[in-house]
Amino acid sequence: MKKINIILIMLFLVQQTYAQFPMPPEIPIWDANKVTLQLHKISDNVYAVSPSTTETETTKGIPQATSAGFIVGDKGVLLIETMLSKRLYDQLYKLIRSVTPKPIVYAVNTSDHGDHCFGNYLLPKETILIQNEFCKENLAKNYDGIKQFMIMLFGKDRGIEQSVYRPADLTIAVNQSLKLDLGGGKIVEIINVGTAQSPADLFVFLKDSDKNVLWAGNPFIAESPAIPWLFDGYFLEPVRNLQKIYDMIGDNDVVVPGHGRMTNKTGIKYTIDYVNALKKNVEDAVKKGETLEQVKASVTMKEFDKGYVLFNWLHYNFNIPNAYNDIKKNSLGK
Repeated sequence: MKKINIILIMLFLVQQTYAQFPMPPEIPIWDANKVTLQLHKISDNVYAVSPSTTETETTKGIPQATSAGFIVGDKGVLLIETMLSKRLYDQLYKLIRSVTPKPIVYAVNTSDHGDHCFGNYLLPKETILIQNEFCKENLAKNYDGIKQFMIMLFGKDRGIEQSVYRPADLTIAVNQSLKLDLGGGKIVEIINVGTAQSPADLFVFLKDSDKNVLWAGNPFIAESPAIPWLFDGYFLEPVRNLQKIYDMIGDNDVVVPGHGRMTNKTGIKYTIDYVNALKKNVEDAVKKGETLEQVKASVTMKEFDKGYVLFNWLHYNFNIPNAYNDIKKNSLGK
């Protein structure tokens, strides 16, 4: 009985939190029941997977469902992301099987957001699941709350309710990386630079003789006109860590963003430019002694409002407040 009461209290607190959460202009942000995943061959045995709409809708500012991918080595497959629902996981699995019968040896979640990891329970039992340390801990403690958050943004009856927690088998600490040799010359580095969008971030980087590929996850949502989703309460650390990743990759490397079409280093510079401009503008406003409401009124950054459907929702409700709070705290600490 005591355990049931604790769960009820936790669910009540979750509901209260979400009741105060600013809502996006459209719900669901994208509809998992309508997404069709498409396979993109990057090079031999290296594939990206993204919604079929990314090629035509990314640059129009229309939010896209999660992108994923997989790498095939002599030892088997490394899968990046397991998607939001069984419907999407099944599509992803079918695309893998259209290429290879080899086992899925590893699966990586680049985030603890459900659209990247809620398909974990559908993985073969023998698959080694990899997350960063915070991701594993947060999912273990807050899985039901995260499910409610996902339902709020992506709607009921999208397969979210059926997801069951599966713990990671391997975790990567902050400022650490893990290199995996898949055989056949495929060596993959999984990198935890710290918070780049949330504390649960991982980057997957393949240095390949044909073409280097970075799976960037949520820190780099998509190319222009998309801006970062900084709603996990952090700003200054993401600015530093986004720059680290940007500096790490080469001009000709392929970038698979978290929710957009495949791009390159030039394509993700828009995110870098946005966070740097936001940092400078908010720092100047804090020096003037402006309140948060005054900053919201003055730091409109219309040069970056180029048609992304979620610009106002993210920029004013999350990105500015998080930048303001971090920068003001940092200035007081000096």
